[in-house]
Amino acid sequence: MKLKKLTLSISLLLLAGLLLAACGNDDGESESESLDSNILTIATGGASGPYNIIATTLADIYTNAYDVNSRTQTTGASAENLNLMAEGKVEMAFVMSDALSQALNGEASFSEPLDGISQIANLYPNVVQIVARADAGIETMEDLIGKRVAVGDQGSGVELNARALLDGHGITYDDLQVDYLGYAEASDGLSAGRIDAAFLTSGLPNASLLELSETTDINLVAIDADNITEIAEEHPYFIAFEIPADTYDNEEPVPTAAVPNALVVRSDFSEEDVYKLTKTFFESLDTLSNSHQAAEDISLENAQEGLIAPLHPGAEKYFNEQ
Repeated sequence: MKLKKLTLSISLLLLAGLLLAACGNDDGESESESLDSNILTIATGGASGPYNIIATTLADIYTNAYDVNSRTQTTGASAENLNLMAEGKVEMAFVMSDALSQALNGEASFSEPLDGISQIANLYPNVVQIVARADAGIETMEDLIGKRVAVGDQGSGVELNARALLDGHGITYDDLQVDYLGYAEASDGLSAGRIDAAFLTSGLPNASLLELSETTDINLVAIDADNITEIAEEHPYFIAFEIPADTYDNEEPVPTAAVPNALVVRSDFSEEDVYKLTKTFFESLDTLSNSHQAAEDISLENAQEGLIAPLHPGAEKYFNEQ
């Protein structure tokens, strides 16, 4: 009889434990959600650029929120990212809208249109920052002629818009001594005097340029707003922009061009996965802004303005709920 009572007591205790566990799950203490995919590689750009900094934070957020191996891949930025995505080698990427437009249309460095790429959102503006050594005598775009100029990694979004802006001023690569250098390499080249000027197109501020401004006398090259308006007739993704005063010890705002950034994803990713990724992205904007201030310019209100690629159904589902 005592054995039966003991067995009954143990059974009741086990049942109570299960009920408490169930209640705990109802209170939101369940295990993290999962995605259909177990890998999420985010293609970024140079190691010191905003793409890489923001994406690294985002990858950590996705890893903690979902049962997914999320990581970043440092690349030559936009053009390489888009080719990697079309080849199925990455799942998500940060890219510039000009490179995205060219990729979808098979223009510039893209020999044929790329397929399988959808957009999640428009992000912050990527600002064209043309920096020159103060002793190089470069104040305008025309002053770049004959100078040693870094135009970004070959085929990158930086290089694509550098070429377009130069062409809009009647300047070709034949008029320059061109070096294909990323952010950090261009900054090192300017510091050492190996180059005279560089195109660094990114969110503000660019970490490499900020560090350079603390050790080297530099100036920012202005691009006239009227010229940008004219160039935008052929390249509509360009907008006029001003680099605010004191961004890099510049006393006055500097007129330049900007290109919106885009967050893209493989089209074959499931609607439910992209819905979750989009939702988590926008719910994490405060954390992303803490990682790099460029993310402060990302907003839900502007996320669907000027989309270049087709909006992924999962992102559309999220936007429709707002």
